[in-house]
Amino acid sequence: MPAQAKRLLLLFGLAAAVFVLIRHFAVPESFGRYGHYRAEAVNVVAGLAPRYAGHLVCGECHDDVVTVKRTSQHASVACEACHGPGLSHSEDPTEQNISIPAGRERCGYCHNYDATRPTGFPQIDPAQHGGDEACTSCHNPHQPKPGEGEELCGACHSEITRTLASGRHKNLDCHTCHGSGTEHTSAPDSVRPDVPGTREFCGQCHSEGASSPESVPRIDSSTHGEDYVCWQCHFSHLPEAGR
Repeated sequence: MPAQAKRLLLLFGLAAAVFVLIRHFAVPESFGRYGHYRAEAVNVVAGLAPRYAGHLVCGECHDDVVTVKRTSQHASVACEACHGPGLSHSEDPTEQNISIPAGRERCGYCHNYDATRPTGFPQIDPAQHGGDEACTSCHNPHQPKPGEGEELCGACHSEITRTLASGRHKNLDCHTCHGSGTEHTSAPDSVRPDVPGTREFCGQCHSEGASSPESVPRIDSSTHGEDYVCWQCHFSHLPEAGR
């Protein structure tokens, strides 16, 4: 065997011995007894003092709140997700109070805009939404309901709202083109807003002979853009920016 091969084998052998030695002293004795984890961790966790009571315990005293919350968009949100650990409060409600969120920070954990959240999840831009008012001054946290008008749409679609504000469509009500009404705002995950799907829809304002103000740009619907739907060439939220 070549001398360099012997040296390599010796090196690998030493590395393996060091690995086994380190593993012997570094890996806890109970590791692997029940699975790929430290078995003693089960006892450590079992020895921790309980802090959470669970929503069923909350309902024993606050059944009126549970009844309201059960039919709201917060139905699946645990009480202690907002109010913090409640076991001590449930055992001594007179002396041990729970946390009652005030201000805007706590609600923002879920509702401040984050592009990674699912489409339709209610989100707001805290810099534009509600001023400095506490969220609970407008929304009942146990039965949160959407606001009204364009501010409502902008709560979730702030990027679109900012784009609209700089274009010719800024004075259009969102429901002029998206006619889903309050159904989408009440259940954004299950009801999608209507999206114009024909040339005739945009032609109500932009075709020759339309009853819209004279300042609105006009086109000959029979020749303009061939058979393409308008938004395939024009960005509807900022029509000045062609595609």
